[in-house]
Amino acid sequence: MDHFSSKDMALSAQKKILSRMATKSSVQMFIDDTTSEILDELYRVSKGHSGNKSEAQKVIKDLVKIAVKIGLLFRNNRFNTEELGIATDFKKKLHQGAMTAISFYEVDFTFDNGVMSELLTSCRDLLLKLVNTHLTPKSHNRINHVFNHYSDPELLTKLYDPSGIFRPNLTKICKGLDKLVEDGTI
Repeated sequence: MDHFSSKDMALSAQKKILSRMATKSSVQMFIDDTTSEILDELYRVSKGHSGNKSEAQKVIKDLVKIAVKIGLLFRNNRFNTEELGIATDFKKKLHQGAMTAISFYEVDFTFDNGVMSELLTSCRDLLLKLVNTHLTPKSHNRINHVFNHYSDPELLTKLYDPSGIFRPNLTKICKGLDKLVEDGTI
């Protein structure tokens, strides 16, 4: 007997459409202004660090695609009880990461590369576990691409250098993160 579900087909179509239209203007309906500003700063940091505009755009595009797809899965109640537990763990780890990032920014010379890399790696692993059965290997590769990019020790060290070129970007990123934490978004 064939298994057909119009709801599954609609969700698949939404994910496919969103993966094709992940441009700044089309994604604004899914991502709030504060998050958009943080993404803009992350793009500038990536571009400045790598010197490669297309690579920086790809990292942000991958990040946006993953965020939107996971949002769609939540909105369509696709996660089971165990997965919702993993999602809760991910949100706690993301919150911890945001608080740590803000703390490292606010107190000069406290940045610890190992701590930040470990938090990002833990977030990546939880996210991969969460979407394991829901997203394609290509999406899993996107998650790895984003987290591997931003957990790069060299990038993190430059980002947190109190007199470095990325200090203005870090200021905006941390102010945005602080707002998301206060709002309870993360």
